[in-house]
Amino acid sequence: MHQRISTPIGPKTKKPLDIVVKFGLAVFAGSFALIWGGMYLSRPDRSIPPYTVGAQSGHIVTTDVPRGTTDEEIESLVKRFRKVGHQTHDFARMKIYPTTPGDPGGPYGQIMIYVFDDHGWTDPEVLAKYMAGDAVVIKDYERSMRGYYRLQDQDEEGGIGPLTKNGRTTSDTRILFKGLVTDPLPVETEAEQGISISPL
Repeated sequence: MHQRISTPIGPKTKKPLDIVVKFGLAVFAGSFALIWGGMYLSRPDRSIPPYTVGAQSGHIVTTDVPRGTTDEEIESLVKRFRKVGHQTHDFARMKIYPTTPGDPGGPYGQIMIYVFDDHGWTDPEVLAKYMAGDAVVIKDYERSMRGYYRLQDQDEEGGIGPLTKNGRTTSDTRILFKGLVTDPLPVETEAEQGISISPL
């Protein structure tokens, strides 16, 4: 009679992941990181209202914000223009083409930005009529202004409401600041509005 000898079965050794599987996982993780990074870098700036640059003629730039934008939101946009004027003097990051190209003082030595909440006033033809001094257009054009930012060499000014063609304010204008771009900026916190996709 033969006696059966049982041999203990040890734990199974795990097979290493195939190189193709490893590569696939690496690609998946890399793609996820790339997509998240792109979303984070291209996330909208919630500290200022969304705006578009309409027409630009020389140093005059027209921008428009959505209807219903509050004065406080307009103020944050005007102050952002001020911040750029102080820190970099480069309004390209604000989607504005050089206003004084080839000028020894720089590509943005002089700039006049008007803010509207009606896209119609930022039309190039309307701006051309305003610049030409069309009396019919001027009155309504200036009355429709929600804010402005003006930079002339080192002098700057920004406000809520209209600024007339000859550079004067009206009774409807509230001047936010007026001085030199070399003056120190006041310490202000820009509140985050809305929901950001940033985890930070």
